[in-house]
Amino acid sequence: MKQLAKGFLSIALPVTILLASCGESKKTSEGTTAAATESASPTTGSASTENTNAEQQQASATKTRVAADAKTILARKQVPILCYHQIRDWRSSDSQTAKDYITPVATFKSHIKMLADSGYHTVLPEQLYNYLVYGDPLPSKPVMITFDDTDLDQFTVGNEELKKYNFKGVYFIMTVSIGRRGRFKYMDSDQIKQLSDQGNTIGSHTYDHKNVKKYQAEDWVQQIEKPTKRLEEITGKKMDYFAYPFGLWNKEAIPELKKRGFKAAFILSTKRDENDPLFTIRRIIASGFWSAKTLNNSMKNSF
Repeated sequence: MKQLAKGFLSIALPVTILLASCGESKKTSEGTTAAATESASPTTGSASTENTNAEQQQASATKTRVAADAKTILARKQVPILCYHQIRDWRSSDSQTAKDYITPVATFKSHIKMLADSGYHTVLPEQLYNYLVYGDPLPSKPVMITFDDTDLDQFTVGNEELKKYNFKGVYFIMTVSIGRRGRFKYMDSDQIKQLSDQGNTIGSHTYDHKNVKKYQAEDWVQQIEKPTKRLEEITGKKMDYFAYPFGLWNKEAIPELKKRGFKAAFILSTKRDENDPLFTIRRIIASGFWSAKTLNNSMKNSF
């Protein structure tokens, strides 16, 4: 898979950088201050006290949760995670390598229908994180459906198809492409906000898809900090999850992502890091060549 990703890079980038392949923060409300409680009427004060007690109990319950170590996380059964890029019919100019990353519309629809007919339930990164870290339960036959690179067809075809089955998706946004329209069309800010408001997860995917392995100091600002801030401004939500361009990562990247507040990061189908499995969560490319049956078999064999 790593070889496919590199092959695609060499073909796609000369045409356009935008053809490159690949929770909302929960804040516990502060308890009502003593002064506010004392000045409240008896009825209001009682309700306020009850709210405060409930918040304190919730905070206490959260504090008692013990995060799993890396060994435990690695031992948990992996959740199948699919990665899509473009969803459109093939063109005569598309190379054989590119077609792995371009899923024809009918093929994509057959993939999603197979998942629904097979009893799969979509999960989002926050659910996966809580499962891996705290052992929280997941629905039966969980699957995560992710999209990289901001392509408009992920909104017009991908999201619309998911909604037919009450599925949710994860959209990793490359911010350089937001709102661009030309031969290749990309989502604008309003569409990204709409996806977020509908309960999907928006994640960070760098500014212009630069390989994380090549980052120097300023790249972390230009490729990660600024794009992440823009996505937070668009959605009104904190960006907790990141997808490495081309699925390529190195050990030096992990502390940099942690430093910038990410909870987890996604690679492709290479081996997870034994010390930081949360920052090397595996996905597989849902190839444009795959039938629904092939996809189903690949999910079972890969995870």
